[in-house]
Amino acid sequence: MLAVMTRRIVIVAYPGVQALDVVGPFEVFVSASRVVTAEGTNGVAPAYLVQLVSPDGILVSTESGLTLGTQPLPSPIGAIDTLVLPGGTGSRVARHDVQLIGWIRSAAAVSRRIVTVCSGTFLAAEAGLADGRTVTTHWARAQRLADDYPKVHVDPDPIYIHDGRLWSSAGVTAGIDLSLALVEDDLGTEVAQVVARWLVMFLRRPGGQTQFAAPVWMPRAERSTIRVVQAHIDQYPAVDHSVPALAARASMSPRNFTRVFSAQVGEAPGQYVERVRTEAARRALQDTTDNVATVARRCGFGSAESLRRTFVKRLGIPPDQYRRRFGAL
Repeated sequence: MLAVMTRRIVIVAYPGVQALDVVGPFEVFVSASRVVTAEGTNGVAPAYLVQLVSPDGILVSTESGLTLGTQPLPSPIGAIDTLVLPGGTGSRVARHDVQLIGWIRSAAAVSRRIVTVCSGTFLAAEAGLADGRTVTTHWARAQRLADDYPKVHVDPDPIYIHDGRLWSSAGVTAGIDLSLALVEDDLGTEVAQVVARWLVMFLRRPGGQTQFAAPVWMPRAERSTIRVVQAHIDQYPAVDHSVPALAARASMSPRNFTRVFSAQVGEAPGQYVERVRTEAARRALQDTTDNVATVARRCGFGSAESLRRTFVKRLGIPPDQYRRRFGAL
C-alpha cells in the first residue's frame, strides 16, 4: 500500500456558506484517506487530516439551512497543506469581514496551496491572493469578480484552473472536480480514479462550465439602426449575415458599420452572429429531435461539421453530447 505523509486540509466556513462547496471537497479528501494510509509515528495515519473551521468555531448555518459543526480558526495557525475557501451567498458579507480576511491572508502564507470553490474566489481576491493570477468562479458571478478585482484575470469557462499556488473552481459541484484533481496531484491517478468511481463522478468532466450556463443575454445597442440589425440577426439566424449584408441593412459602409456595431454591442458583428447562432442551436438541440445536420442548416452553420467546431470552441463539447446531456425529448 502506498505510504505518504499526512496532509492537513483546512476548510473555512462562515454563515451562508454553500453546503456542497464544503461537503464535496471534505468527502473527496476523507474518501482518499480510506484508500491510502500515511506513515505515522505509531503505525498508520490518514493521508489527509481535514478540519472544518469558522471565525467563532460554532454551528454554522449554510445558505440552504443545513447546520455544520466547526472548530475555531486555528491560532496559532500552524503549517497547512491546503487552505480551502468555499463560496455561497454568505461570501458577500464574509469578504468584508476584516478579521476573517486577515486570518485567511496569514493562513495562506503558511499553506502549500490555496483552493477556492465557486464564489470563494472573492475571499481569495479580497485577501490579495489572486492578484496577477488567472482564476475561475461560478459563471453567473464571473463578471462581478472581474469588475470588483481588476488585478485578477477571470476566465469564466473552465471547471477549474491551477495557477501557481492558487487553484480555483467553478460553482458548487466543481469543487468535487477540483478536489479529485488535487488528490491525483498528491497521490496519483489510480487513487483519484478509485475515489471518483466511489463517488460516481467523472475523474475529468468533459467540457467547461459554459455548457451549464443560462442562455446568453445579448447586449442591446443604444443606436436604433444597430438594434434593428440585431433584431434581424436574432429572428433569422440562418440568412446571410456577412458584414456587407448587415451594413447595407443599416445603410452604412461596411467599415463604419463594423466600428459602430463593435462599440455599441461590445463585440464584432461576426462574433455576435456566431453567438446568436450558437444559442439558437442550443435551443433546437434541447427542444427538438431534429438531427444535427438539420439544426446546423436552420441555425446558419451550413453543415454539421461547422456546428460541431463552433460548439467545441464555445462550449467545450460537440452537439451530440450536448443533446444527450440537456435534451428534454
